[in-house]
Amino acid sequence: MSLLSKIEKDYIEAYKAKNTVKVAVLRHLKTAIKNRMVEVGRELADEDVLDLVSKQVKQRKDSMDQYEKAGRQDLADVEKAELVALDDYMPKQMSEDELAAAVEQAVADTGASSMKDMGTVMKALTQAHKGQFDGGKASALVKARLSS
Repeated sequence: MSLLSKIEKDYIEAYKAKNTVKVAVLRHLKTAIKNRMVEVGRELADEDVLDLVSKQVKQRKDSMDQYEKAGRQDLADVEKAELVALDDYMPKQMSEDELAAAVEQAVADTGASSMKDMGTVMKALTQAHKGQFDGGKASALVKARLSS
């Protein structure tokens, strides 16, 4: 089953179950998918849908951080609930050790030796493990590795 089909099926189930959080999240995601389809003029592949889900996840995390910094835990909790609903559509996230090993592999594969190669390493890491890691954590690991 394609990711798009899974989202559609889950939306209908959430609607019937009156799961308002999941309905709202999936409705927003479906709108983003339809807008992207109009932009590109074709059906989206799972990789394209995954990109949109990843962006939605990143937005929720950023919003949650901002709300927590502003002392609005009520709004942060809403973002957290929406994030949980979106996590069903993301690939399994890598552990810290797996991410560190993937960074080492990307550095070795690209032959990176200094900070100027960071973009190349991040690109290789993203292509090999799309959606499976937090970009901020990966960036910090790559910086630490290339700085040493």
